[in-house]
Amino acid sequence: MSASSIDSLDDVLAARLATQRERQRYRRRVTTTGKVAEKGGHLRREGGETLAFCSNDYLGLAGDPRLAQALAEGARRFGTGGGASHLVCGHSEAHEHLESRLAELAGCQRAVLFSSGYQANLGVISTLLGRGDVALHDRLNHASLLDATRLAGATLERYTHRDGDDCGARLSEVEAARRKLVVTDGVFSMDGDTAELEPLATHCERHRAWLMIDDAHGFGVLGAHGGGTREAQGLDPSRIAVTVGTLGKAFGTQGAFVAGSETLIDALIQFSRPYIYTTSLSPALAWATLTSLDIVRDEPERRAHLLSLIERFRRGAASLSEFDLHLTPSATPIQPLVIGSSWSTTGEGRQENRQGVNEAAALRLSAELESAGLWCSAIRPPSVPAGTSRLRFTLSAAHTHEDIDRLLSALFTTARRLSSARRRLA
Repeated sequence: MSASSIDSLDDVLAARLATQRERQRYRRRVTTTGKVAEKGGHLRREGGETLAFCSNDYLGLAGDPRLAQALAEGARRFGTGGGASHLVCGHSEAHEHLESRLAELAGCQRAVLFSSGYQANLGVISTLLGRGDVALHDRLNHASLLDATRLAGATLERYTHRDGDDCGARLSEVEAARRKLVVTDGVFSMDGDTAELEPLATHCERHRAWLMIDDAHGFGVLGAHGGGTREAQGLDPSRIAVTVGTLGKAFGTQGAFVAGSETLIDALIQFSRPYIYTTSLSPALAWATLTSLDIVRDEPERRAHLLSLIERFRRGAASLSEFDLHLTPSATPIQPLVIGSSWSTTGEGRQENRQGVNEAAALRLSAELESAGLWCSAIRPPSVPAGTSRLRFTLSAAHTHEDIDRLLSALFTTARRLSSARRRLA
């Protein structure tokens, strides 16, 4: 085959991009120009100021001036960059203090820092598993956990979402595997519900499997002290082999950590390639996160206020079901509103089977809210299963009750107007 007959790189990628647009799955970045810190969840973006309901800043700490002050202090004290990997000369006093505090919060012997949650999951699973091993995942686990399993060369199996009995049955089927790792999100990022940890731990103990929890969306938010899903459910931390958490959500900074036994953490330091071959997290950010942990510990009223916002939103949004918009069962700051099947009909009232119709409805709802000064991104496949596109509202302690009421009013006004328009076309 001649070189001239080979499609160019741009031609190949352009075709894929065109398909993405046709299926209503094309993603666009929006550039913000700063947080309006004094107004909590407000952000500046093109078109002016907007009230955001799509951030993972659950405790409103990302714009807290105390963290900015600590970040500046950390930069003056340690510099802005790590300068090297942790195992060369990039492990500072700030990192050491933060790892100790995170281990304490997780109820574990020790913790180790990673630059992101994605890297942490890659690092853990590739260290623990290889060919001949099995990772048994909750069906709705985060993509990074699935990618980590595939890259490790382990067999990827799945059990029914939040179904401990099915997990136990699947463990029985893979009894002969060399090593078995049960993996679950603590809080599921697209649905907002939580894993039931007790039955998972029991089945792991019965079948000699290890239990790994990715609690990226639980730490700082759930539990009396912000210790996450495990603390909220009262499970002894010794029953969890691996706990992963992130710092860029409730803690308002950046990075991730893995917590567990002394032996686990030592093994990750020795064998985890994403840890060994990556420049360390900014020590200034690590220093700022220590202040964030102080706030999480000393200001439980942030979690109490957040809970009151969640309850207010769920009470007000429940009646959106009359417009075929349905809240998922969630008691966390993640509050998805799934687009029902009636939004995928033709003008003659027939159900439309074309790909992209459900996605288009989610985009239309998001655009209508945006025109009202409210920012909530439409979530579409492959982030969620086909036919379940949604608006994923994320609430923050930076929001007020008045913010929730404004959101609810706009939601009902938009749903009522668009539903009437669809009925006229039917």
